[in-house]
Amino acid sequence: MFIRIKTSPNSPKKSVQIVKSVRKGKTVSQKIVRHIGTALDKDELDRLIEMAEFVKAKLEVETDPNLFKPETISEMAIQARKKKEDKPLKVNLKNLREQSRVVVGIHEVYGEIYKELGFDKVIKKPNRNVATNKNLFNIVMARIANPTSKRASVMQLERDFGVKLSLEGVYKMMDKIDNEAIEKIQMNSYQAAKEILREKINVVFYDCTTLYFESFTEDELKSNGYSKDMKFNQPQVLLGLLSTENGLPIGYELYPGSQYEGHTLEKAIERIQEKYEVEKVVFVADSGMLSEDNLKELGKRDKEYIVGARLKNMNKAIKEQIIDKRNYKSTGEGEKTAVFSLSEGKRLIVTYSRSRAEKDKHDREKAIEKLKKKLENSENPASLISNYGYKKYLKITGETKIELDENKLEQAVLWDGLHGIITNAKGLTSKEAKGYYHQLWQIEESFRISKHDLAIRPIYHWTPKRIKAHIAISYMALVCVRHLEYRVKTMYEKLSPEVIRNELIHTQYSILEDIKTGKRYSIPSRITKHTKKIYQTVGRKIDSVPFEIN
Repeated sequence: MFIRIKTSPNSPKKSVQIVKSVRKGKTVSQKIVRHIGTALDKDELDRLIEMAEFVKAKLEVETDPNLFKPETISEMAIQARKKKEDKPLKVNLKNLREQSRVVVGIHEVYGEIYKELGFDKVIKKPNRNVATNKNLFNIVMARIANPTSKRASVMQLERDFGVKLSLEGVYKMMDKIDNEAIEKIQMNSYQAAKEILREKINVVFYDCTTLYFESFTEDELKSNGYSKDMKFNQPQVLLGLLSTENGLPIGYELYPGSQYEGHTLEKAIERIQEKYEVEKVVFVADSGMLSEDNLKELGKRDKEYIVGARLKNMNKAIKEQIIDKRNYKSTGEGEKTAVFSLSEGKRLIVTYSRSRAEKDKHDREKAIEKLKKKLENSENPASLISNYGYKKYLKITGETKIELDENKLEQAVLWDGLHGIITNAKGLTSKEAKGYYHQLWQIEESFRISKHDLAIRPIYHWTPKRIKAHIAISYMALVCVRHLEYRVKTMYEKLSPEVIRNELIHTQYSILEDIKTGKRYSIPSRITKHTKKIYQTVGRKIDSVPFEIN
């Protein structure tokens, strides 16, 4: 097998294909194994070639193309479609009765991604743990399809997917997800990202979020702390996620809920150094990670970083330079940039954006209008002092008089439209550094997917071992989702995880039985253009022709 780039006369388009040579007598021809995509420019072509290299490597080691063993009717239908014969079906429609209707898209497509990531072999001794691996696979698929509790997932799998599991078996499976399995899950996700990007992981994004429990009992792992979900009275854990600039997850760390996120940075750096074979890393994080100790630690380990800056916390001399608009040079499209030198070779890059300034002004005026109404109507204006959003605009005179502070309002205007980052990366231009920082939304998107699409929280498990297993299962689902999203965007067009999920949820079979002959038939659901392309990205064909289940 090899990768072929095919061009068309009088067209800028270039097709990337995986082909193999086929001999017929003395003639050798090339057969297309997989069409990867069509590129219009060099960047698109490079991404498609990277994807082709990854897919080719997986095809060369693939030994078992079957997704399921024929244990249920739905599984038999999946297998039957692969082997169906193109011959007329002789059946009396009046004798047909629907036995069931099952969702197959999630298992068929995400099942391919799951196998390519090697998640089917993360449990020790997979040949002896067939049931455990089956439970793990189906629970990950259920989390992608419709995340809910393990009990509800078992019921959903049987009702909608034709897959029967026992709840006890699911819990036993979770107990086999030990530290070794968790480490393997993370290393598999890293290796897959590295193979897809052809070992070009030199920028790592890092951020933290909190996950709360439906409980009020604390222990060494789940404990109260600053909650990003505003659940301050409920125990939580802190999750630190590592990601590539393309949004592909490469690892995570789990901390007690009381842990300050800025103090997790050191362990994240150690993980990158010890686990990941990268020669050079630019570490990207938001301002929550910014502290002198953290930056010194990164510098001490000779690591480059780009971190969000808290401009109003800078020293007085730097702040005076930041608000002096004469220091800024236009970079086009309503933006201006200024660069300031800091100690230890660091640069502070501040950008002024006209659109951001208009938003800052609008948000402030809205807050002030709301504050004025509260001052007029509140029986206890002093209660507003505890609200930071209002406090910064208030002035307290005497013992009881509270009014708007005009000086603070004038000062606030000076900061409209300003955003800063700090970096020690000498090899990056200001534009490149800003570009990398703006890609931080990818990891924020992963948190959004984890929390909302995959419902990683609230967590209903109580023991540390089960909590860790739940996070590992959710991480596996996230990796599958992000990898398919990346592949669809590269090989077809950008579709959100929710659009992809919705397309696959509606890829179904209606299973019919002939009450006279006992024969079973499957009628596939209508196939959309999106569904067809999603299937093609994992090398599967799909059609809507009914077929017999033998």
